[in-house]
Amino acid sequence: MLGFLLRLLPFWVREPLLIAGGTVLGVRLVYLAVRDPDLATAGFGALFLVFTAVRVHTVVRALRARRNPGPAAAAGAAVVDAPAQVQPQAQVPAVAPAATLPGPASPEKEHNAWGQAIAAFAVFGALALAVWAGPRFMPANDNTPKPASCSDGEQEELPKAFKRTPKPVTGDQLCEALNRPGLAKALGTPGEIAISASGTDNTAPLTDGKVALPEAEVTFDTYTVNVSATYNHLTVDQYVKLMKYGSETDIKSLHVLGRPAVLSSDHTMKIEIDLGSGGSGGPVEQGPLARTLTVALDREDRGGYCDISVYSASGALPDDSVLLTLAERVLPKIPELPAR
Repeated sequence: MLGFLLRLLPFWVREPLLIAGGTVLGVRLVYLAVRDPDLATAGFGALFLVFTAVRVHTVVRALRARRNPGPAAAAGAAVVDAPAQVQPQAQVPAVAPAATLPGPASPEKEHNAWGQAIAAFAVFGALALAVWAGPRFMPANDNTPKPASCSDGEQEELPKAFKRTPKPVTGDQLCEALNRPGLAKALGTPGEIAISASGTDNTAPLTDGKVALPEAEVTFDTYTVNVSATYNHLTVDQYVKLMKYGSETDIKSLHVLGRPAVLSSDHTMKIEIDLGSGGSGGPVEQGPLARTLTVALDREDRGGYCDISVYSASGALPDDSVLLTLAERVLPKIPELPAR
C-alpha cells in the first residue's frame, strides 16, 4: 500500500522523501550496529545507505538533464526555428507566433521542480518533528508493573458473626489500611511493589461461625504481611499466658498506641495441594518463621485482638520496629470496641 502511494507522488516529491527516509534509517541502523555489535543490523543499515545513494544519483541526473538538454533536443529546436528564417522581410511580424513555441529549457518549470523538492523536505521535516515531539506530549504506554489492589469489585454477603459484632472491620478495609503507599518502605524494601493483596471475611475456627475473623494479606518479593482481627472475649493478658504453654518463642510484652500488646515468634504452616488427576495434597509441614505483634482492640483490653505478622520464604525477619510501624498504620483504621 505504501509503495503504491509513493508511485502516485510526483518525481520531485517522491525522490527527496525516499532520500531523506533512507538516510535517517541507514544512519540509525549503522549507529545501533556500532553501539551494539550486530552484523544483521549493520547489513540493513548499509543496504539503506546504498539505496539512498542510488536515489541521489537519479535526482542529480534528472537535474542535469533539465539544465543541459541533449543534442536531440537542440536539433529539434533548430528544426522548429528554420521556417522562421525563410520568411521574407515583409513577413517579419508573422514570425511572432514562433516566439511562443517552448524552448529547450523552461526557467519556470525549473523553479517548480525546486519548489516541489523543497516542499517534500518540508513535509518530511514536519513528519520527523511529529514523531520526535509526539511522545513528549502524548500519553505514553507505561509498562511499569502496577501494585496489586485489594478489592476486585465483587461484594459478598458478610457472615452472620459480623452482624452480631459491634462495628467490626472487614477484610477489604484491613487490606486498604495495610496496602497503602509506603508499605514497602516500612518493610525496608522500598524498591518492591505488592505482588498480591487480598482481604477475606472469615470466622474463627472451632467457634461454629460465631466469631468474626477478618483478614488481609499483602505479598512482596521479600516479605509477606498478614493482618487479622479476632472479635472474641480473649484478652491479650490471657493470650500471653496461653503462649507460655504453646510453641511461641521470644515473647515480649509492651504497649502500642496505649494498648496492651505482645511480640512473639512462631512457625507458619506449609500446605501443598496437588491439582493433578488424583486431587490429593501432601501433608501439612512446618513453614518459615513468622514474627507477630498482637495488640488489644481497646485500651482496657476487654477482649479481642489484632495480629500483625511478617514472614518470608527465606526465613529472614525484619526488625521488631517494622511491626510497630505497621501497627501505627493499621490500628487507627480498626474501631475500638465499645464498653460491654
